[in-house]
Amino acid sequence: LEDLARVFARHRVQYLLIGKSGAIVYGFPDTTQDIDIFPEKSRENGQRIVSALKELGFHLDGPLGEAVLQGKDFIQIRGEPFDVDLIFAPDGIRSFADAMRRASLLEGKYPVASIDDIIKSKRAAARQKDKEVLDRLEAFSKYLKGRKS
Repeated sequence: LEDLARVFARHRVQYLLIGKSGAIVYGFPDTTQDIDIFPEKSRENGQRIVSALKELGFHLDGPLGEAVLQGKDFIQIRGEPFDVDLIFAPDGIRSFADAMRRASLLEGKYPVASIDDIIKSKRAAARQKDKEVLDRLEAFSKYLKGRKS
């Protein structure tokens, strides 16, 4: 994540961390096998993503690179330096701009969707693995809000 944030910043990629990886940056006590990224959907941002991921050692030629440039709704990249999900249209979130208004920059370098958006997206996706973590995420959200008051 450290390398990704540094390289994405250098390439000026517009993105938010989302999913369980985003929750973990908030301090959620869990693990994940990939980094979930909610990028702004534009061809220019797609070009910046491709350049940044190539710098990190990903191979994005052909159809995979074109899918990123087009902002395909969901792209899984496996078997590279680390696993990445690019989610250009996360369930339950209206738009990148809307989510960006509620997002936080954590530790000065990690742009993360709000914990409420992370929960909303997991609830809307309605996958079994998301349902299994929702109660704990909601309790964690209450804990975070209690710390702020």
